[in-house]
Amino acid sequence: METPTLEVVWRLGAFLAVFAVMALLERARPKRPLVLPRLMRWGTNLAIVVIDSLAVRLMAALPAILGAVTVPLVAVAAAVLAGDWGWGLLNNVSWPAWLEVIVALLVLDFAIWFQHLASHKVPLLWRLHRVHHADRDIDVTTALRFHPVEIALSMLYKVAWVLVLGPSELAVILFEIILSGCAMFNHANLGLPRWLDRALRTLVVTPDMHRVHHSVRRAEHGSNYGFNLSTWDRLFRTYTAQPADGHQGMTIGLKPYQTEGPAHLGWSLWLPFGSRT
Repeated sequence: METPTLEVVWRLGAFLAVFAVMALLERARPKRPLVLPRLMRWGTNLAIVVIDSLAVRLMAALPAILGAVTVPLVAVAAAVLAGDWGWGLLNNVSWPAWLEVIVALLVLDFAIWFQHLASHKVPLLWRLHRVHHADRDIDVTTALRFHPVEIALSMLYKVAWVLVLGPSELAVILFEIILSGCAMFNHANLGLPRWLDRALRTLVVTPDMHRVHHSVRRAEHGSNYGFNLSTWDRLFRTYTAQPADGHQGMTIGLKPYQTEGPAHLGWSLWLPFGSRT
């Protein structure tokens, strides 16, 4: 089975489709006017995702390059290894395949919620994660704006969860596709009708809900950590319904970086190694 090829096709196809739809909807129903020129920000954010993608591909190839073919550095490879060796909870139970997929999706979604929480609470992780939060606007490209070191650490974190949980290869691929798609949706500068936002956020994270998390107010960016399901924030009392200054009046980004700096690639990549603010 040519899984790596299929994985790339599925994930790239889903990514391009969701990105295109969100970009078009942003132009048709923007929630907020942009602070910085779109071309400037998009160039930087898309360059970052290219660097991140190269980093992940390198991680996928590194075990074979080093001759350590049994050491997975990406989540899908970890799922294959766990299945071959019978590692993880789900490889040691006799549940229907559909139930195993659902359990895997729920557990992995919680794992990402917890990782996001930790990235705000652990100083070293915050130094990396603030590259994402420094963006002075929030739109579909903000969903892709993560420092390559954070991406690498995130992949290793997911590998650990996959080895312990033992989800199927299909479940991991589905999760990665859903995670990417939902992140682009809830970062989109998209104005949904209020009734639709209220209905959707009972289950999933909406653009309005996640926009609160990108506020300069510390109490607000210390809430709404979910990427897919809104359940975890409600359950662990980290949910904030609306920004104090309203969606039009709120300031996006981080207080010390209300300049054009975050829209530049070099500035963004160097941020974790600069000021401790």
